[in-house]
Amino acid sequence: MNGESFACALQSGIHRVIGEQEALNRINVFPVADGDTGTNLTLSLGAVLGLLTKPGPKHLGSMLAKVADALLDGARGNSGAIVAQFFQGLSDSAGDTSQFSTRSFSLAVNLGDEYAHDALADPKEGTILSVIAVFAHSLHVQTSKDDVQEFGALLETAVADANKALARTQEQLDVLRKAGVVDAGAKGFVAMLEGMTDFVVEGLITEKPDLAELDHGAQVVEAVGKTSSLNFRYCTECIVTGDYIDRRKLRESLADLGDSLVLAGTKRKAKIHIHVNSPEKVFNLARQYGHVSGEKTDDMQRQQHSTREVRNQFTVITDSAADISDDDMEHLDIHMVPVRIQFGDRGYLDKVSITTEEFFEELARNPTHPTTSQPSPGDFRRQFQFLASHFPDVISINLMPSVSGTFQAARSAAERTNASGKIHIIDSRNASLGQGLLAVFAAECAHAGLDTNSALAAIDDMIPLTHTFALVKDLRYAVRGGRVPAWVKTLADLLRITPVLRIRPDGRLWAGGVLFGRDRRIARFARFLVRRMAKNTRLRIGIGHALCQEDAIQLEQTLKDSLPNIVSSFVTSLGAGIGAHGGPGTLAVAVQDYPDEPRRT
Repeated sequence: MNGESFACALQSGIHRVIGEQEALNRINVFPVADGDTGTNLTLSLGAVLGLLTKPGPKHLGSMLAKVADALLDGARGNSGAIVAQFFQGLSDSAGDTSQFSTRSFSLAVNLGDEYAHDALADPKEGTILSVIAVFAHSLHVQTSKDDVQEFGALLETAVADANKALARTQEQLDVLRKAGVVDAGAKGFVAMLEGMTDFVVEGLITEKPDLAELDHGAQVVEAVGKTSSLNFRYCTECIVTGDYIDRRKLRESLADLGDSLVLAGTKRKAKIHIHVNSPEKVFNLARQYGHVSGEKTDDMQRQQHSTREVRNQFTVITDSAADISDDDMEHLDIHMVPVRIQFGDRGYLDKVSITTEEFFEELARNPTHPTTSQPSPGDFRRQFQFLASHFPDVISINLMPSVSGTFQAARSAAERTNASGKIHIIDSRNASLGQGLLAVFAAECAHAGLDTNSALAAIDDMIPLTHTFALVKDLRYAVRGGRVPAWVKTLADLLRITPVLRIRPDGRLWAGGVLFGRDRRIARFARFLVRRMAKNTRLRIGIGHALCQEDAIQLEQTLKDSLPNIVSSFVTSLGAGIGAHGGPGTLAVAVQDYPDEPRRT
C-alpha cells in the first residue's frame, strides 16, 4: 500500500465517521455524557482531509508525518487526542518508507496502539483503547503466520475482530452496560476502519455525506443515558511546543488537576486534553514546559444539560463580547464562544481562563495594554458543529461588525459546519449588555416554544429597540489602547467632562454626549439616560460595571425610582470587550423596549 492508496483509504474512513457523527453523539456516555464524541472525531479527523485530497504525489512516510501533525493540532476531545497519538505511532513506525507491506503495516499499527495507551494517565478497558488493541493484535497474529499477503483479506479479518471488541465494550464498563450502548469513541474508530477497508477491497472512496440535506424535523435525537453530576466541569485542551518536553513529568503534574487526561504528541510538541474545574491552572502549568497555543475549553455541564434535558426547536449561542448575568446564562442554556485576550505574551480565554474581576485587576497593574481578538472560525465551528448535531437550528447573536471581525468569523464557520442543523448568524448591531439582552431574548423565545422563523422575526424586530450606553470614568485606558488620542484625554481632564458613548442604530460606536463636572456622576448619568428612555412602554435594563459594583447598584436603583415602567433589571460585571478601553470605573447600561413575554405562534 503506497501513499496514494493510504490517502484514499483514510479519506474514505473519515467520510464514514462524518456520516455517523450524530449517532456517535447520541451514545456518548463515557467518560462524560456530554454528547460530543461524534463532533470531536469529525473535527479531529476532518483536519487532515485537505492533506489527503491535495493534488500531487504522496510519499507515504512524509504524508503520515503531516497527517500526525495536523491531527495533533486539530484533535478535539478524549477520543480525538487518542486517535492523534495513534497516528503519531503509525508515522514514527513508517519513517521514510514509501509503502506499507502487510507486515510493516501491522508493526505500524501496533506501535500506534502502544502510543495511544501511553498517552493516557489512567487507561481503561471498554473504550477506544480496547478496540485499537484488538485491531493491532489481529494484524500481528495474521502477519506473523506469514501467509497473508493481500491487504483486503488482512483488513476484513482485523475489522471483524475489532467489531467483536466493540460489542464487548458494553459489558466492560458499567456506565455503558446501564445505558445499553457501546463506547462512542470505539465505534467511531471502527467506522474509520470500515471506511478504509471498503476502499482497499472495492476501490471506492466512501462518499462524504452532506448532513445539511438531512430531514431537520427528524434529526433531533434522543440521547441515551441521563444527566449526571460532574466532578470537573471544563474539557480543557492546549498545545505545548518546546525544545524538549518532559512528557512524563508534565503528565504527572497534570494528573493532580483533574481527570480524563490524555497527553499526545512528541518531545517537541504535545497536546493536552483534561477535564478540570480551573482551565487557567492547566495553561499556567503547561507554560512551564514550553510555549502554549490553541487554548480551548468547553463547558461540559452546559453541553450535557442542553443535549439531554432541553427540547427546544433551536438553541442560542453568542460570543463573550456579550455581557450576560450568570443566572440568565445558566437557566436559559445560552452557549458562549470566548474572545481571546492577550497581555503581552500571556493569553487568556475571556470569562473562562480569566474572570472579569481578574481582567480589570490585571489591566490596572500591567503596563502592557491588552489586545482582544475575535474567536477564530475554528472556535466557532467547534461549537456550531456540536450544537447543530443536536438541534435543528442554532441562532448565533454576534458582536457588531464595525468594531470586530467576530461576525465574519462566525459566518465563515457556519459555512464550513458539516452538521444537519442550520446555523443562523445574527448581527446584533450591538455590544456588551445590548448584545447580551438580545441573546437573552432569543433564548427566551426558544424556551417559550417559538419556531425558528418566528423567533428570527422577533429578534430582528428587537434589535432596533435595544440601546447601549457607556460612561467612561478614565480615558487613559482608551488612550493606551489607541482608541482615543492623548489630547482628547487632556482636554477632558482640563474641562472636567466625562464622555458618554452610545451605539447607534446602525451598529456603530459614537460619542453620545458628555457630563459636565466630575461630582455626582451616577445621578448625572441617570438623568442623561432617563431623558433618552421611552416612558410609555415596558423596559428591561442591564447594568454592567468594571470593579465598581456599588456605583452600578446605585445607578440601577436611581433608574428604577425614576422610571416605573422598568419591569426587569440586573447588574453584572463588564467583560473585556468594552472594559479593555474603558478601564476600571466604567459603567454601561443597555435598555430594551420589552414587549409581553415571547409566546408560541
